[in-house]
Amino acid sequence: MALRIKSSWHDDGTDRSLDEIAGAAAFIAWRIAKEKAITLHGEDFIYESDEQRMAVIQEYLLFQLAVMDRIAVERLGMDDAQRKSFIIGAAKGMAGHVHDNAIDLFGPGDHVGPFIAKLNERGGEYAEFGFTDEGPTYPFYRHLGWLMQQIMGESQENRWVIDQVMDKDGPHVVREIEKAMLNLFE
Repeated sequence: MALRIKSSWHDDGTDRSLDEIAGAAAFIAWRIAKEKAITLHGEDFIYESDEQRMAVIQEYLLFQLAVMDRIAVERLGMDDAQRKSFIIGAAKGMAGHVHDNAIDLFGPGDHVGPFIAKLNERGGEYAEFGFTDEGPTYPFYRHLGWLMQQIMGESQENRWVIDQVMDKDGPHVVREIEKAMLNLFE
């Protein structure tokens, strides 16, 4: 079943702040990441724990944030100040979704700090990879696939997760978040 994502505003005549758009983009990114974690399970990849499933969702969020950063500059033409404001707002929104859901799953604790630390680490890693008119380059996708392989392990059931992420799920994530961003900024 395909995920339905509403990425247009109910009241088209209202101007939206960059923070409002970033919050909406973060929510959409959360839904996409969660759906892709479910897709992996539906493709018979095995999660050993809720921590592993949450780690997969977080990696998809961080990948999307890197893609959103590139789209902001290359497709939407944001200047540095706008881009920074948008990406910080989206990151805060994502961290909020991680926190709320981690509290439900794991109970109280610092769920945001480790996410932000990983966000800073991944930001540097993804900055090394190219982004063309067609989207992320092969090394960009390969890095996401490799990160997922590290999370999922190399058991018999999960051995091919890197291929699933690189060939199917990663490109789908990019198409969905790009379409959402373009609609939100319309």
